[in-house]
Amino acid sequence: MEILSDYGLVLIGLACLFGFFMAWGVGANDVANAMGTSVGSRAITVKQAILIAMVFEFMGAYLAGGEVTATIRKGIINPAALDETPHYLVYGMLSALLSAGVWLLIASMKGWPVSTTHSIVGAIVGFAAAGIGVDAVNWGKVLQIAASWIASPLLAGTISFALFASVQYLILLSDHPFEKAKRYIPFYMFSVGFLIAMVTMVKGLKHVLKDNGISLSMAESALYASGVGLVVAIFGSYLLSRIKRNLEAEADNRFYNVERVFAVLMVFTACSMAFAHGSNDVANAVGPLAAVVSVVKSGAIGAKSAMPSWILLLGGIGIVAGLATYGYRVMATIGKKITELTPSRGFAAELGAASTVVLASAIGLPISTTHTLVGAVLGVGLARGIGALNLRVIAGIFMSWLVTLPAGAAMAIIFFLALKSIFG
Repeated sequence: MEILSDYGLVLIGLACLFGFFMAWGVGANDVANAMGTSVGSRAITVKQAILIAMVFEFMGAYLAGGEVTATIRKGIINPAALDETPHYLVYGMLSALLSAGVWLLIASMKGWPVSTTHSIVGAIVGFAAAGIGVDAVNWGKVLQIAASWIASPLLAGTISFALFASVQYLILLSDHPFEKAKRYIPFYMFSVGFLIAMVTMVKGLKHVLKDNGISLSMAESALYASGVGLVVAIFGSYLLSRIKRNLEAEADNRFYNVERVFAVLMVFTACSMAFAHGSNDVANAVGPLAAVVSVVKSGAIGAKSAMPSWILLLGGIGIVAGLATYGYRVMATIGKKITELTPSRGFAAELGAASTVVLASAIGLPISTTHTLVGAVLGVGLARGIGALNLRVIAGIFMSWLVTLPAGAAMAIIFFLALKSIFG
């Protein structure tokens, strides 16, 4: 294909630029909402969140993000339709990266937590409809993804509601909350260790294990995760024994000492979720980039494209840059504007979100990390009554979700037509 041979280096250069921009958007929006519960509950500061993400998001993206990414993301379009025009796939993936990146920039400036997966899906639907034809789009898959808008927050909200209700019943509303916390929090710590380990194995390390010839069933993963949970519970019990009760501070805030315990727990969940998130969602930015590199080098559309380590490095750096420069806006929305969070509430939200990710992975339900976390925070707020929720902020978030797919599609069509007119 003459176009690919003549403009190959230029197209790869644009793909790197747009891929980095998209990764920046993932950091500014997606990573920020993952850190928002920890920051909003004051378990960690914004600077600590950025440091944690720099280490664990990057490690997750670089060490465990090397999945073999399908050339056409999530089976949304039929690759056979592009056999005669592989350069259209290159234009399409470039336009999808740029479109999703622009939408994530707009959303991050507004403080809207939107789904990076839905952003890139909407963009791919747009270029496919414009460049190939409406019939080439797998509308059934698109509808399935759209259905997750309801399923993700509903499931996470229900689990988080139940978790925080149990924290209230067992600890916060008891006559001696600090003593009850020391008794029951090791069980919650076991749950955190178990679920975070499950998230990491099922979502994060799955492809690393597969590349080394290791395949774990859900039951085997659960067994190993139980061991991790036990270690976390034992370590947590040790930390609990070192926390001395501050009676003076407790006079002003009855739950001061209890929240200190949950704050320690949330540092661990923040590190673990950052690793799992980086290993899973980096594909949204680097998947299309890998597809462009593969098509330009081979001149044809292969079934799959391997993920070179330098692409993962580019994605990891972009994610950290996005969180460090613009992540504070979305962190403020998730952590402070939806409902007031404390470490115990933030813990329930994070554990509810992790539970949803594990459950969805087990049953094959396509969900959004963003929608899951927002739903979890809503569930915790509802456990305290609807008056604890900022309904105006919530309405704005829901509207941004509805706009994500069409906005990504519309911009991708414009960028696709522009690239087509420039390169031919």
